[in-house]
This record gives sequence, structure tokens and C-alpha cells, in this order.
Amino acid sequence: MKYIKADLKQKQKIFVADGAYVGMLRILMADGTSANIIYRIMRWFAMHNLAIIAYAFQWLNKFLNGCVIGIGADFDKGFVIMHPVGIVINSKVKGGQNITLESGVVIGDEKGKSPAFGQNIFIGSGAKVIGHLTVEDNVKIGANAVLTKSAPSGATMLGIPAKPYKKQISKGL
Repeated sequence: MKYIKADLKQKQKIFVADGAYVGMLRILMADGTSANIIYRIMRWFAMHNLAIIAYAFQWLNKFLNGCVIGIGADFDKGFVIMHPVGIVINSKVKGGQNITLESGVVIGDEKGKSPAFGQNIFIGSGAKVIGHLTVEDNVKIGANAVLTKSAPSGATMLGIPAKPYKKQISKGL
């Protein structure tokens, strides 16, 4: 239950940062919240060696929310799914606190190895994070980016393949 509360509070912080203070009832009704809650329930059953029940919740999430999250995928407190449709997460993925996903995100393995995430990560719509790599703390992965190599702390990763964004400083005339 503490993970669900932390997830909901993090989602509320995101709304406030976007300029829209909303109460907890609105957060409960927001797109993606049911996917978050079902994931946490699934994870609880998986951690307590009740895999058959965990798989039932995985199936429920797939059909209610259009997302597939492996029962072994492990995210710390503050995991937020903004829009669940099209999200696919491999069972071996590990993530720290405050990870936010938009719609269509795919986090998958390559040759049996999956990504690991630090804290305070944002992954934009349609982004793909594939293979044995590490996404360090405070990283943003842009919409439709394809990340196949590790991302350094504080980076904004953009493009295909994703690379750190470097702001161009214009020199006045």
C-alpha cells in the first residue's frame, strides 16, 4: 500500500509542476492510475510467490489498460504511468524512485539483458529503451527516442539512436 500511496503522490506532484493542482480523487480518476495500481498488486503477488495470481493481474492490466508489464519488473516508489496504452516492460527491468512513463514506451531486453534505471527518470511517448544499459539519475528520454546505450546522469536523450542533447549557444552578430 505504501508504494501505491507514493505513486499517487508523485503523480500529483507532476500535475502541480504542470500548473494544475488537483486533489487525490482526480489523481485516482486520471488516465494511467488503474494501470499503476494493478501493477503494484501484481508485483505484490509475484514477490509473495503467488505467480499464478500475479499473471492474472498482468492479464487484467493488458486488457483494461493496453499495457504489458512483466511480473518481475521492479520499480521503487514514485512509479507513474501517465498514459498506459502501448506500454511494454520486460520482466527483468529494474528501476529506482520517481520514474514517469508516457504512452507507447517499450523497455525491453536484448540477449537476456534488460535496462536498469536510476532515480527521477522521464520517458516520453513512443520511446524505446532496449538492452543491457544503465540510465543514471535525473535523465529525460525524449519522445520516440531509441536508447541502446547507457545515459549519463542529468542528460536529455534525443533521437535515433538516442544521444545526449547539447544546447547550441548562438553567438550574436
